Amino acid sequence: MKRSSYITRAGWDRLDKELKFLWKDERPKITRSVSEAAAQGDRSENAEYIYGKRRLREIDRRVRFLMKRTEDLTIVYPDPQQEGRVFFGAWVTLINEDDIEVVYRLVGPDEWDVKRGEISIDSPMARALLGKAVDDEIVVNAPEGERVFDIVNISYKLTK
Repeated sequence: MKRSSYITRAGWDRLDKELKFLWKDERPKITRSVSEAAAQGDRSENAEYIYGKRRLREIDRRVRFLMKRTEDLTIVYPDPQQEGRVFFGAWVTLINEDDIEVVYRLVGPDEWDVKRGEISIDSPMARALLGKAVDDEIVVNAPEGERVFDIVNISYKLTK
């Protein structure tokens, strides 16, 4: 399944911050430590050199990914016409069958973080929510079976 190319402004800023940190701070620091380790002589048994080279490859791989991915991403800003319906970027308050309230925000696949209450627009939960309104009921196929939720609030501003 192809990943969505949408991202919130906050998600874009986090990716951009990570890219700048890796490129301007982390990579030069590791490059210096590798150079210093290489100057010590035998590289085959020099753990600092070996670790540094491995870390540089990881950084370079992540930087390439971030540069390519950010070219493909589209920042989506909430539109006032979306109010009242669930679309990308919405904070949605749900109540499940056990009367437990949960709040999720629909975000891009590059920025989801369940601890922050953010779920990917590509997830089954988000797909079930798209286009729905307050008082709508949704059914989500979860690993433990079907789960039913009622939508009690939709907002495009953080209400936590």
